Amino acid sequence: MWSIYRKEINAFFSSLVGYIVIGVFLITLWLVMFVFPQTSLLESNYASLDQLFSMAPNIFLFLMAAITMRSFAEEHQNGTFELLATRPLRDLDIVLGKYLACMTLVVFALIPTLLYYATVHVLGSPPGNLDSGAIAGSYIGLLFLAGAFVAIGLFASSLVSNQIVAFILSIFLGLLLHWGFYYFSELPIFLGKTDDLVQMIGMEYHYESISRGVLDTRDLIYFLSVIALFIVLTLVSLDRRKW
Repeated sequence: MWSIYRKEINAFFSSLVGYIVIGVFLITLWLVMFVFPQTSLLESNYASLDQLFSMAPNIFLFLMAAITMRSFAEEHQNGTFELLATRPLRDLDIVLGKYLACMTLVVFALIPTLLYYATVHVLGSPPGNLDSGAIAGSYIGLLFLAGAFVAIGLFASSLVSNQIVAFILSIFLGLLLHWGFYYFSELPIFLGKTDDLVQMIGMEYHYESISRGVLDTRDLIYFLSVIALFIVLTLVSLDRRKW
């Protein structure tokens, strides 16, 4: 597993992929938080990081699809997956190695955003007037959400040999699981509390719950279950393509 992990990390940072992903993420957040007047903190009466945590899922949806689309699609397209499969590695080791490499890139992208926290901390009146518990919960929720998007992206990449198709499929599945069930719950066919049950199937409901600063085990179990589900589906897909 660790050999695959090192291979993927080297692939990210020996090319422009890792730097572009981190750069696009940070620049987009900077524009949203400090430049665009509709969302700028400088135009707001409150010092908060709400803009970061409301915008980050949208950015992560596309960036996670971009970094995972090559994971297996490129291997199948170039015929190198067969060589990889002949090594003394289980499919699980290969999938987890690629998954952890992508999550490492996510962590590297999030660390510089602590500068935004420091900036808002200073801008507060009085300085430090922030809900640090909710911010910490939002960071944890963002990590779990990114982990789910990465698992979805790996599954999409394992299904096809074309990277563009894998990218589009990953975005579609991410949109469906994150926002789709919220919009489904708005349909008039769901009456009473059934709309709440439909919302609970989606990731947005649990991400918002964690972002309040309360780590409910149900939310954590939900994200871990989604990640485990798509890792298992990726393993099934790889095994099917072998045969």
